[in-house]
Amino acid sequence: MDKIKPSSSTKPRPVKRASKSTGKPATKKRAPGRPAADSPDLRDRLMGAALACFVRKGIAATSLRDIATEAGVTPALLHYYFGDKDQLQAEVIAQKIIPIFIGLREPLLQAGDDIAALIAGFVSGIGRIVAEHPWLPPLWVREVLCEGGALRDLLFDRIGPQLPQMMAARFAEAQAKGRINPDLDPRLLMVSLVGLTLFPAAGAPIWRRLFNAEDLNFDIVRLHTLALLDRGLELDHAE
Repeated sequence: MDKIKPSSSTKPRPVKRASKSTGKPATKKRAPGRPAADSPDLRDRLMGAALACFVRKGIAATSLRDIATEAGVTPALLHYYFGDKDQLQAEVIAQKIIPIFIGLREPLLQAGDDIAALIAGFVSGIGRIVAEHPWLPPLWVREVLCEGGALRDLLFDRIGPQLPQMMAARFAEAQAKGRINPDLDPRLLMVSLVGLTLFPAAGAPIWRRLFNAEDLNFDIVRLHTLALLDRGLELDHAE
């Protein structure tokens, strides 16, 4: 098919009428709640505002109006981008939470049969996550551990099969080969790992005040945890 060639008979395009006040071409007004074209990062900022509200108030107690106030926008803008709160919550989980655990899992897969490296990688990985995302431990306690938490299904359906269950299976294999303490339960070992990493981070404001322990940063906690696990696992005595 031939391309349409410009012709001198082509009708000229209509010119926008100038504004009386400025003399500039008039611009069509946006509908209420519709975003400006020059805000490509607004969607991410809205999800960040939602996450901040979820951490501070809890997911169930947070309304779209709360999130709009946090972000400095109208609820109509949130509806435009996400539809409703459930869809916004799903986006926050998919874009802000799940990638964190994927980033934790990938290095652990490279540990292979080295249980010491697997455990050290998990402990160090949690330390990195807490440093980069200090909101995660309290959110985890509120929305996963507490009854009725909005993220409990996320643990069972997405995170559990990819991380805790994978590591427990690795521990069971190592135990069957005589590489770790036979008195340990591989499943409870994973529970202990979470208890020695996420819980101290979530409760840090309490135990630091209780023991006047502001000097205990996560590097010290990490070394303490690895030393404790090393003795309990009897890794030095494994054949």
